[in-house]
Amino acid sequence: MTIAARAAPTRGPMTLKDWAQLLLLGAIWGGSFFFARVAVSEIHPLALVLFRVAIAAAALQLYLAVRGPSFRLALPHAGLFFVLALTNNVIPFSLIFAGQTELGAGVASVLNATTPFWTLILANALTTDEKLSWNKLAGIALGVAGTAVMIGPGLLAGLGGPVWAKFALSGASLSYAVALMVTRHFKGLPSPVIATGQLTASTIIMIPIVLIAYGPAGLFSASPPVWAAMLGLALLSTAFAYILYFNLVASAGVTNASLVTLIVPVSAVLLGFLFLGERLALFEIGGMMLIGLGLVTIDGRLFGRW
Repeated sequence: MTIAARAAPTRGPMTLKDWAQLLLLGAIWGGSFFFARVAVSEIHPLALVLFRVAIAAAALQLYLAVRGPSFRLALPHAGLFFVLALTNNVIPFSLIFAGQTELGAGVASVLNATTPFWTLILANALTTDEKLSWNKLAGIALGVAGTAVMIGPGLLAGLGGPVWAKFALSGASLSYAVALMVTRHFKGLPSPVIATGQLTASTIIMIPIVLIAYGPAGLFSASPPVWAAMLGLALLSTAFAYILYFNLVASAGVTNASLVTLIVPVSAVLLGFLFLGERLALFEIGGMMLIGLGLVTIDGRLFGRW
């Protein structure tokens, strides 16, 4: 058999089901900012990470125990799950928290939106079925530009700050891209098992970190409304979202799944407009249109017809 015959076929455009999952995931993760905004008012960020992954892991363990499949499917891959937990949760969360102590949210959003770029580079180097193409590069560039435009004047106000903080946020995006490469090694495992394995490993890692940093005193002293927000963040924006995310990785590929980072800021702005009465500025609308054009370019089918 020749090398060409053994090579995996290049992935085609995403299906309508893939696009629906991507948009739903972007909306859910955009909504996570609402839960986090409430929860972080009384819970320290690192403790917030611990509660988020621990509650989500417990819920998914219960789900697997009742509905299946068995979590024992994850046990042969235990070491790899800890790598996934580090690259998809612990390292990027820590880098984002560190970087945002010095940089504005606008710069953080733009640097986070570079995740598809890093994913495309790694996928081109490490995979046979997700190679560089003009429409992917152009679409990702349009998406990052649209994110920058959507931030508007707030981006210019936050451009200052130390170089290390910008490297930290860029490192978080690169870490997410590495995590997507790790995810490819779980082919054949059901999405709920992958999500449960990652969040369980993240919980095991975060428990000693939080206890060493803060100790057990006051960890559970938050008010009921904050715990309600915490449950929303853990159950909807983490447990359910990661099942959706890993299902999308399996069906659409790592590069396409990474596009969710372009949709998250759009959904956050739209949810603020719809439910919090926040004003929608012209530059935000323009940025959303650029992001939409980027996604259409990545899909490629419309331009193919032309």
